[in-house]
Amino acid sequence: MSTSDLEHLPISQQYEQSENNGSNHSANPTLGDVIAARLSRRDLMKGLLGVSAITATVSPLALMAASEARAQGGNTTPSFNFKEVVAGSDENHYVAEGYDADVLIRWGDKVAADAPAFDPTKQTADAQAGQFGYNNDYLGYIPLNGRSDHGLLVVNHEYTNEELMFPGLGRQDRDAKFAGMTKDLADIEIMAHGGSVLEVKREAGKWKVVDGSKYARRITASTEMRVSGPAAGHDKMKTKADPTGTKVLGMLNNCAGATTPWGTWLTCEENFNGYFWSKKAGEEGPDAKALKRYGAPGEWFNWGTYYDRFDYAKEPNEVNRFGWVVEIDPMDPNSVPVKRTSMGRFKHEGAANVINSDGRFVVYQGDDERFDYVYKFVTEGKVDTANPAANKDILDKGTLYAARYNADGTGEWLPLVHGQGKLTAENGFANQGDVVIFARLAADLHGATKMDRPEDVEANKKTGKVYVALTNNSRRKVGEEDAANPRADNRFGHIIEMIPEGGDHASTRFNWEMLVKCGDPSVASVGATFNPATSKDGWFGMPDQIAIDAEGRLWIGTDGMNLKVTGRTDGLYAVETEGPARATSKLFFRCPVGAELCGPETTPDLETFFVAVQHPGDEAGATFEKPATRWPDFKDDMPPRPSIVAITRKGGGKIAV
Repeated sequence: MSTSDLEHLPISQQYEQSENNGSNHSANPTLGDVIAARLSRRDLMKGLLGVSAITATVSPLALMAASEARAQGGNTTPSFNFKEVVAGSDENHYVAEGYDADVLIRWGDKVAADAPAFDPTKQTADAQAGQFGYNNDYLGYIPLNGRSDHGLLVVNHEYTNEELMFPGLGRQDRDAKFAGMTKDLADIEIMAHGGSVLEVKREAGKWKVVDGSKYARRITASTEMRVSGPAAGHDKMKTKADPTGTKVLGMLNNCAGATTPWGTWLTCEENFNGYFWSKKAGEEGPDAKALKRYGAPGEWFNWGTYYDRFDYAKEPNEVNRFGWVVEIDPMDPNSVPVKRTSMGRFKHEGAANVINSDGRFVVYQGDDERFDYVYKFVTEGKVDTANPAANKDILDKGTLYAARYNADGTGEWLPLVHGQGKLTAENGFANQGDVVIFARLAADLHGATKMDRPEDVEANKKTGKVYVALTNNSRRKVGEEDAANPRADNRFGHIIEMIPEGGDHASTRFNWEMLVKCGDPSVASVGATFNPATSKDGWFGMPDQIAIDAEGRLWIGTDGMNLKVTGRTDGLYAVETEGPARATSKLFFRCPVGAELCGPETTPDLETFFVAVQHPGDEAGATFEKPATRWPDFKDDMPPRPSIVAITRKGGGKIAV
């Protein structure tokens, strides 16, 4: 899609469409190639295709499950117990009947005790450094003293929308030549990135942020961080400001994440490439191939005008210092965040984790770009559940893998280890530091499967299954598909279910299955495959963030549903994964216009669902003065404000049980 084709789209959709072009030009097979080859060989699938045209819009597995249930007098009703929200689009948010959805905190509300009240007309970097950041994304809840009504909420702040943040500014990008930007505005943006640590408490049924909490903290794009693992001290990590290659200022574009059993927060840097400047110089530099593969410098922001570290021509190694998983101890506001480089450098989406049966720690990750890969990391050491402090550096040693999906429904984890296969000095990998810094190139050489934009990956600790949200791939060309799957111009995405061999998450083998192909099932050409029990309000597209609740049930947050073609905004959907109702989806929470649904996180007792509403009001042509909505304040002098919403059942009780 050309720049001119994108002009009618809101910033959030341009962000997804124009910059996630797909930089993987390797000859590795796509997931579409694999699925098509696999399912076209199934006699059952061929038989179903010959029986009825309904298989164009309903998953064969869902049909079989539903048919068998009906034949046996079984129930095809999902286990999620709530009255579904009506799909649509307007300026408000909606939650299922019988629930409250209360705004907990908004962009600009104070986090630090001494932060000033938010005034959109008098913003400063110093104020923003103590206030809740912009575009809240991943949420993680860490109980205090084991409590579900009192804990820490950790929050990622992904990126900024200048045209909605600042009065009289309008859209700022390369086409506009950043004409309205100043160093002061850029400094506010820098402080609005990163993350927040909040102490939250439920009293009399309502949640609040604890004012003056000793845990309260803002992490920004200027917070000092430590580098650990194979890339620490590597020549490609050294800069004029940091000749040791072990210290970095800030984290960028933090999207999904996770918490660990020892109480830390894993936050993932995603589209870091867009923050760097001097594209021409980058193309001519010593790492031109790697830069192109990572889409850097992307020039989405003009920070390089004011700070040399974001100017590739002046600091060519700074870009290598971003794109990592960052571990933060939220219990200690003075702790130094650590970039754990063993887990590889790419556009991270998610860090779902599980303690394996042998005690090792396994982290699943997605690389959020069209035609990129699914990864996992397996620690060398074992988790000490009795002594959390003993796990301090467990993420620094282990094996990084990239996934290959085979046509017969099996899969392999390919080790990205220096000296193995093609990962040798002859191919540009002199050591393991090179492998993790240029993980995409390493996975290319090993033959990983090219996926349709892997976003969040989540492990179900109850069933042992792993779910991958593949958001879309509009760049899959006609002729690359067949009748089975995948779809050319795949704008709605799908969800893959993975089963580790023998229940062993450290195994190098797994089985995989399609859970659902997304989109409107009533339009045969879309090829969606929800269970027939899914209502007209229950189908969704663009699956993004995943949550597994305390009952082991799957929830999906969407990103991109507010396109004209769907007629509906993004939201939170409950998706059945087991039994005859498998692949049935229901809409639980609906976002205001322009927003995407991020975060979703439940408390351990399942009595609260925290969700993050990101970039509300971000429709085509929207500005500070004329947003698509003024949610959540609905005041003429307030812009739309990304916010966290706490969802609880009226009168108390578990969510959707």
